[in-house]
Amino acid sequence: MENLKVGTDALFILLGAIMVLAMHAGFAFLELGTVRKKNQVNALVKILSDFAISTLAYFFIGYSIAYGVNFFSGAEELAQKNGYELVKFFFLLTFAAAIPAIVSGGVAERARFNPMLAATFVLVGFVYPFFEGIAWNHRFGIQDWLNVHFGAEFHDFAGSVVVHAVGGWLGLAAVLMLGSRHGRYNKDGRISAHPPSSIPFLALGAWVLTVGWFGFNVMSAQTIDKISGLVAVNSLMAMVGGTLVALWAGRNDPGFVHNGPLAGLVAVCAGSDLMHPLGALITGGVAGGLFVWMFTLTQNRWKIDDVLGVWPLHGLCGAWGGIAAGIFGAKALGGIGGISIVSQLIGTLLGIAIALIGGFAVYGLLKNTIGIRLNQEEEFNGADLSIHKITATPERESGW
Repeated sequence: MENLKVGTDALFILLGAIMVLAMHAGFAFLELGTVRKKNQVNALVKILSDFAISTLAYFFIGYSIAYGVNFFSGAEELAQKNGYELVKFFFLLTFAAAIPAIVSGGVAERARFNPMLAATFVLVGFVYPFFEGIAWNHRFGIQDWLNVHFGAEFHDFAGSVVVHAVGGWLGLAAVLMLGSRHGRYNKDGRISAHPPSSIPFLALGAWVLTVGWFGFNVMSAQTIDKISGLVAVNSLMAMVGGTLVALWAGRNDPGFVHNGPLAGLVAVCAGSDLMHPLGALITGGVAGGLFVWMFTLTQNRWKIDDVLGVWPLHGLCGAWGGIAAGIFGAKALGGIGGISIVSQLIGTLLGIAIALIGGFAVYGLLKNTIGIRLNQEEEFNGADLSIHKITATPERESGW
């Protein structure tokens, strides 16, 4: 029976890894559908290349920083327990690789390719696992300190803060370092609209992400005996809440409608194992409204050219999720309890601080050494032709 349990655990977490791996296709198509046609190929190539670079960075460096484990022993040893430790690495890698996938949407249409790959290696190898180790592996004693002083550790079941807030605030640093796309904001205060190139592809990306998210959240239990239907239904309710509020607040705009469920799912990750489904519905609804409001504010008032809105979607909704776990996880509001709102606030702020410091350091260094932005002519021609020498629809181009 013990062997069966170990094998089942390995299969369980492997299926989770595959579902979250599939989410990277969702990232790719969400970006492809949102950017202009001359940048669609670049969106697809970036997500796949970033995943490959992330794998090397996390395998050789990041996983060891976060968990103190390396894979430099023989294959016979690695294969023990049905290779559970290896598939656990695979599962957590798909989370780590979401960091550059999130950033990619913010810096779309004007970022250089190779410098962004270099940033991916550093962020996934060093910055992300530093906070991951604090939150999920009791590194550096911070969780113990929170438990002693505030009665509970910082709780983030599936990564509202560890993955999404960190990715979103890293994305904000990258966007601010890059600056806006040429022609997006005019000197007289006018804003040039860059509408999505393909609502169907945008919607496809959102749906792939939404489906994969149930592996992201439910399989965060990591062993079959800890699986919880509460996590699944809370994820569902948050998705619905985010969708409906974004539908209303966004006045039927399809871009907002399809990002609404993602906002809800981002926010529910942290407390999905603690909340009552009604708490999850409210958490998702608040996130859907927060995304619509803050996306509009950042684009139109503050003139921050975050193409896919990764800071509002992941950065702000992720931070809200960390705090919401401390609110709706409490027994007084129908939750399971064992949570501290103060610990949630401190843990969330720590994640944001590490992301901002790491983001400005990495992207600032690259900007001041090799440069991170396409020149104006390359940007005008589009990243597809400038970087990859082909467009998404070459049969329509003259000279082909």
